[in-house]
Amino acid sequence: MVMIGAEMLLHAHRQRIAGKQLGLVSNYNVTDSALRPIVELLVEEREWHVAKLFGPEHGMLNCAKEGEEVPSASDPHTGLPTYSLYGDTLQPTPEMLAGLDALVIDVPDIGSRYYTNMNTMAYCLLACAQNGLECIVLDRPNPIGGVIREGNIPDKNFHSFVGMIDIPNRHGLTMGEIAMLYNQTLPVPALLTVIRCEGWERSMWQGETGIPFVSPSPNTTNLDMVALYPGTCLFEGTNISEGRGTTHPFEMIGAPFIHAFELADAVNERNLPGVVARPTFFVPTYKKYPGDLCEGIQLHITNQRALRPLQLGLTLIDVICKLYDEHFTFTHKDEEGRYFFDLLAGTDRLRNLVNAGKTLDFLAECDESVQSFDKGLADILLY
Repeated sequence: MVMIGAEMLLHAHRQRIAGKQLGLVSNYNVTDSALRPIVELLVEEREWHVAKLFGPEHGMLNCAKEGEEVPSASDPHTGLPTYSLYGDTLQPTPEMLAGLDALVIDVPDIGSRYYTNMNTMAYCLLACAQNGLECIVLDRPNPIGGVIREGNIPDKNFHSFVGMIDIPNRHGLTMGEIAMLYNQTLPVPALLTVIRCEGWERSMWQGETGIPFVSPSPNTTNLDMVALYPGTCLFEGTNISEGRGTTHPFEMIGAPFIHAFELADAVNERNLPGVVARPTFFVPTYKKYPGDLCEGIQLHITNQRALRPLQLGLTLIDVICKLYDEHFTFTHKDEEGRYFFDLLAGTDRLRNLVNAGKTLDFLAECDESVQSFDKGLADILLY
C-alpha cells in the first residue's frame, strides 16, 4: 500500500506545520486513500490553522469547464476565503498570501505536460519565493508510472499555461519532483519542502498503488484516458474532435468528414504497441461539432506498459492527414499569434513537419530530447 504525501504529513510529519497559519492549494476531488477530501482533513485539525484556500483550474469545487475563469469566493463547506488561481490572476498575490506562514500544495498531476495543475504549482512557488513564504508540496505518485518519458522540451518562445515547465510531454515525474526542478530555475528559489510518498516505486501505475482513482478534473474520466492524454491532447489544436462533450474525452477521436471503419483499419495497420482502434460514432454536446454526428475511433488500451501515447498521437495525426488532407487544419491562435497546437507541442517544428508530410520524423528528435533531459534528473528524483 502506498501512502501519499498528505497521509505522510498527517501521520509522520505533523511537526512540519504545527502552530502555523496555512494557505492550502487543492480542491474537493483531491482525497486520501480512504476517499476523504484533503481540504477537510487539513481544515479540521487543531494543531495548525488553515486560514485560506486556493483553487486551481476548475475551481475548489472542481466543476468549472476547461478554460472557464473561476471567481474568488467563500467556500460553502468550510466558510474559508477561497482565492481563484484561474480567474483574475494565475499567481497568488501578496494580498492573498498576507498573514500566512506557509503555502501547502496538494494538486494531482496526470503525467502530462499539458495538465495545468503543475503550472499553478509553479506560479505558487514563484509567489512564495517573491514573498519569503515557505512552500510545502504534498507529493503523489505519477498515475502512468515514473519510468517512461516521451516528447520534446518546450521552446521558451512557446511557453504558456499548457506548457511553462521544461519537461517532456509524458514526463515520468511526480509533482514533488517537478516542484524541485522548477524551483531550481527561479532567480531566488523558494523555501521548498516536498513531503514524499511512502512505498511508491517508479514502475508502478495507479492501479498498483492501492490508491483509488478519483477524477482530478471534469474531463479526466478514467486511467485509460490519463494514459492516452499525452498523445491525444494534441488534437485540441486541430479541427479533429478529441472527444470533449462525450463520455470518453481523449479516448475518442473523430470529425464529420471522417469514415470510422476506414480510419480504424488504417490505424490498426500501423501495429501500434498496446492499443487497438475501434470504429465508433458520437455526437458532442459542446466544443467541436456540437450536435453533429462524428465518425472516428475509440482507442482501447491492451497493454499499459507497452503503450507509447505520444507515438500514438503523432501516428494518428499522420494517418488522418494522409486520409483527409483536404479537411485537416490547425485551429485558433492566441493573442500573440501562436497556434494552440504549437503551445501544446512546445514548438512550431511539429506543425511544420505535419504540413510537410513528415510528422513521424518528430519522434526521433524527441528521443534525443528525452535522453538529454534524463541526464539532468539525478538531483531531483525522489524515488
